Amino acid sequence: MLDRLFRPRPAKLTGRALYSKVVDQSRRPAIYRDLGAPDTVEGRFEIYTLHTMVVIERLRAGGRQAGEVSQALFDAYLKHLDDALRELGVGDLSVGKKMRKLGEAFYGRGKSYDAALEALPDKAPLVALLARTVYEGADPAQAPALADYLLAQRAALAAEPIERLLAGEIDWSAA
Repeated sequence: MLDRLFRPRPAKLTGRALYSKVVDQSRRPAIYRDLGAPDTVEGRFEIYTLHTMVVIERLRAGGRQAGEVSQALFDAYLKHLDDALRELGVGDLSVGKKMRKLGEAFYGRGKSYDAALEALPDKAPLVALLARTVYEGADPAQAPALADYLLAQRAALAAEPIERLLAGEIDWSAA
């Protein structure tokens, strides 16, 4: 009986599984080596955020259950950011402030990302967004290639049956 009481909801388990897939994809060396994403704390935050956003975008169109999974994915994303800050040595009193800033950054990126996608097929707003965020303080020459990569991932997710995502599975594009 206690097991049932304390067992996480299925959506929460699925959100965690999807976040694990996001992390695996975001850690691919080719993103940093071939696409020039900065291999820094900030660069990794941006790459994790982009992957999380494309999955959440795909889940938005999937109904109530997908909405629950989307929220669980976002919750897992935030929990791992909190854990990472603590591992980096950020003091307990500062974590809340930093998490608020990271949450605001996520929502700001989301709005900018949505606006850039609405401009498609003109990729210039997306390239400019990536240059300003992912490549901030670094050479943005690879921003067009990262935009192509991101659009390929978005297309792969759009082709993915929602049932697979609701089962915690993602087939990322090989791009």
